[in-house]
Amino acid sequence: MKTQLRAAGNGLPGLDRVSLWFNDPANWWGPDGLVARIREHMVYTVVIVAVAVLIALPVGLFVGHTGRGVFVVVGLANGLRAVPTLGLVILLVVWLSPKITITTEIPYLVGRGAMPYFLVVVLTLILLALPPILTNTYAGVQNVDPAARDAARGMGMTDRQVITKVEFPCALPLILSGIRSATLQVIATLTVAAYVPFLGGLGSYIRDGIGALNDPVFGYPAMVAGGIVVAVLAVLTDGLLNLVQRFVVSPGLSGRGSKRSTRPRNTPEPFAEAQLADA
Repeated sequence: MKTQLRAAGNGLPGLDRVSLWFNDPANWWGPDGLVARIREHMVYTVVIVAVAVLIALPVGLFVGHTGRGVFVVVGLANGLRAVPTLGLVILLVVWLSPKITITTEIPYLVGRGAMPYFLVVVLTLILLALPPILTNTYAGVQNVDPAARDAARGMGMTDRQVITKVEFPCALPLILSGIRSATLQVIATLTVAAYVPFLGGLGSYIRDGIGALNDPVFGYPAMVAGGIVVAVLAVLTDGLLNLVQRFVVSPGLSGRGSKRSTRPRNTPEPFAEAQLADA
């Protein structure tokens, strides 16, 4: 194996071929083009993160509010972080996919016969996305000032109102931070989807390039280009989520609305006022 790798490595195209790959319009358009692969990659990511949020957010809010099941949540989160993603995908493809009989087709995303494999990948990456959202939600609720809870209960709020109107808004910065972390992990790890039959995404360039490393178009340059696009997508997505967080989180929590001084600019200083009074 090492000998084969050395032999392949001696004939690898140079990195200058990567810029040529990006400059070729044929690599951008069409059913297997870069635009289509980016769309698949991002739609997969949105579906996975959305389902993970729907699961982890209520559980984290409940555990943080009641204090019940803390050890279960912490243990589950740590355990899920240790799961080998690619190994779990292969295991579920072999064991679970044949038992799924859904044949629904999603145009331009999931072809006919690919739904069992799509569900396996989604399930695996949901398990990857759950820990940061779950733990950050729980930690955010736990860090809410107890005086705020007591004041809410003193106003006659129910437990549900305390969660939705006090704890959730106060914990929102940490919750959004967990969602950002989960989203970046999914974008980076979603390349494993290409190793499953009938699925695409940006990992397709890495999968196909391994089989043709010496090819100046579909080999090593395409692999590097795919990796660069994944990294750029992660950075852009993180920046977008950071921007959303700045506008969603209350200014009182983010400090966005704070001012260094409340004194109007044209107001005389107290010392000057005193001098005028003495005069």
